[in-house]
Amino acid sequence: RRRWQHRPAIQVTNEPILEFKPGSPERAALQKALADLKGKTEEIPCVIGGEEVWTPTVRYQLSPFNHAHKVAKYCYASKELINKAINAALAARKEWDLKPVQDRAQIFLKAADMLSGPRRAEVLAKTMVGQGKTVIQAEIDAAAELIDFFRFNAKYALELEQSQPLSVDISTNSMVYRGLEGFVAAVSPFNFTAIGGNLAGAPALMGNVVLWKPSDTALLSSYAVYKILLEAGLPPNVVQFVPSDGPEFGDTVTSSEHFCGLNFTGSVPTFKRLWKQVAANLDHYRNFPRLAGECGGKNFHVVHSSADVGSAVHGTLRSAFEFGGQKCSACSRLYAPAALWPHIKEQLLQEHGKIKVGDVSGAPRC
Repeated sequence: RRRWQHRPAIQVTNEPILEFKPGSPERAALQKALADLKGKTEEIPCVIGGEEVWTPTVRYQLSPFNHAHKVAKYCYASKELINKAINAALAARKEWDLKPVQDRAQIFLKAADMLSGPRRAEVLAKTMVGQGKTVIQAEIDAAAELIDFFRFNAKYALELEQSQPLSVDISTNSMVYRGLEGFVAAVSPFNFTAIGGNLAGAPALMGNVVLWKPSDTALLSSYAVYKILLEAGLPPNVVQFVPSDGPEFGDTVTSSEHFCGLNFTGSVPTFKRLWKQVAANLDHYRNFPRLAGECGGKNFHVVHSSADVGSAVHGTLRSAFEFGGQKCSACSRLYAPAALWPHIKEQLLQEHGKIKVGDVSGAPRC
């Protein structure tokens, strides 16, 4: 007779997308958060071993639609500081890995609740001002998607632990899920707040320690997410927050014998460079590093001869130029039948000429 263990997992649902209609409480909260950021510069340190650290290499994150507004002052971690972060992470690895997955999951579920409620407006406003997103672009990214990442990742982690081998009466088979032996480097992009939280958060949830290098142009929102994780109960040494020069960070982490994983979203050339460095150092590592990367592509539209020209034109313009064309899924090519192309081209040029770049309202957009 065979038997297996099964316990019901937690139930989660997708975070509702708010509409921010005039007079709604979410609109009022966001407008207040945007007003609080106006003209302000937040100081964002490196966080190594739970301590805030400043280096002489000071940089500023500018609002992309108002370059006169320095939204954040930060500094680059030096090679020595990155190595210090590696050591601090490794010192915390064993205790974190031994913590029950139920306890780790609760931290991310709490962080999701904070993002869903009291901290939603703050993270949305920092994404809008720091990364140039409209309210709906910020809402589906920094709120809904990031909340879903944290909640569904926690659900899947709990389900994974419950997935055990079959046992028989004379023997019991069991599996223990462990974190990797070493540290994971998380390199996140400029265009999605949610991706930063997920690239650093998912490995941590599974018992790993992480060095998080956020994008220079998403530091304001990334640091807000990082602080929320800490306030939700994430131990300070589990994720090190290390803004850095890209090549120096890559060179330093891939040269450590304890490097065991890379979570990456960014450009093809950067990922290729990191992959080559890892390959060159294979004999130096204690384990085979795991590399997970997502890079930009060249998405396209194919217009059928039966298509409505107006719909095709507006859909293409939105895909190509919304959020400055900076989405991973931005339309880069269009294939049209010869008979329709003159009409499509005419309307594309006409509508393209109406596109306004910058802060067209003269104030933060809401």
